[in-house]
Amino acid sequence: MPIIIDPSKDGLEKVLRDYQIEALRHVWEHNGDGLTSRDVFKAVNESLDGGRSVSRASIINFLNAMCDEGVLDFEEETCKGGMRRRYSKGMGEDGFKNYVASTVIRSLMKDFPDQTVAAIKSSLDSGYLKRLHD
Repeated sequence: MPIIIDPSKDGLEKVLRDYQIEALRHVWEHNGDGLTSRDVFKAVNESLDGGRSVSRASIINFLNAMCDEGVLDFEEETCKGGMRRRYSKGMGEDGFKNYVASTVIRSLMKDFPDQTVAAIKSSLDSGYLKRLHD
C-alpha cells in the first residue's frame, strides 16, 4: 500500500482514512487470539460518525494490505465457509508511526537526496525539531 501524505491533516489522518485508523486501533487494542474481518468491520461501522458505513471488502482489503506491509500479522483458520484470517498487531501504533516516517524519508532520500538532507539539517540547526519533540 503506497503511503500518500496529506500535510493539511493531523496525526494518522495524514496517511490513513478515518475507517482505516479505526480498524488499526481496534486491532491494536485487542489482546487475544486475533480478530476476524467481521469483528473489525462491525467495530469500525459502530464507531464511524454520522451514520456512515464502510464495506466489509474495504476492511478486508485494508487489513490484508497492512499484513503485506508487516503492520499487522494474521493466522489462517478453518471455518464453516472455508478459510479465514485472524488479524493481530504486527507493530503497535508507535511502530507504525516510525514505519511511516522511515518510509517517507527513504523515498525522499531516493528522489531528492541533497534537498532532503538540507531540509533535515536546516530543521536541526534552527531547533525546530527539538522544539517539536520537547
